[in-house]
Amino acid sequence: MKLPIVAYGDPVLKKVCVDIDETYPDLQELIKNMFDTMYHASGVGLAAPQVGLPIRLFIVDTKGDEDEEAYVKVFINAQILEETGEPWAFNEGCLSIPEVREDVMRKPNILISYYDENWVKHEEKVSGFSARVIQHEYDHIEGKLFTDKLSLLRRQLLKSKLDNISKGNVRTDYKMRFPKQSKKR
Repeated sequence: MKLPIVAYGDPVLKKVCVDIDETYPDLQELIKNMFDTMYHASGVGLAAPQVGLPIRLFIVDTKGDEDEEAYVKVFINAQILEETGEPWAFNEGCLSIPEVREDVMRKPNILISYYDENWVKHEEKVSGFSARVIQHEYDHIEGKLFTDKLSLLRRQLLKSKLDNISKGNVRTDYKMRFPKQSKKR
């Protein structure tokens, strides 16, 4: 089932998310629905806050490119332990902030600890594009958006566009929930 994606401005996107355990209700169904939602929206990652849930869960599928193999994973209660390397800029977007893309600086290598969907604990080094996607999704469970990493000037220049997104004045090919949308539509 495809879930509505929460748009910029919803308070859930700014919450530091809470850990979950094996008893979290319908977790496997939620994970499946998140993958369905992400694929339908042509995303490479999706975090639980983006579907309205303030829990430490995110998924990635980088689909692979000419330099890397496809990287498909579920991350539960993740903690980034280390970020290393020379920061590099990459033009990022976000399913919760459609039609906005900006260059964001991130380090190319991470060490991350997490549980997978079968509650197996992992500690893994990840590099390149997959590391960037993980950092972006990890920011979501920490209550941060990629726009928070932009300069104050850049955020000011994007303010009206971001306000329009929160009001629902944006077109997407996927279902969204807008925090400031007028009920008269």
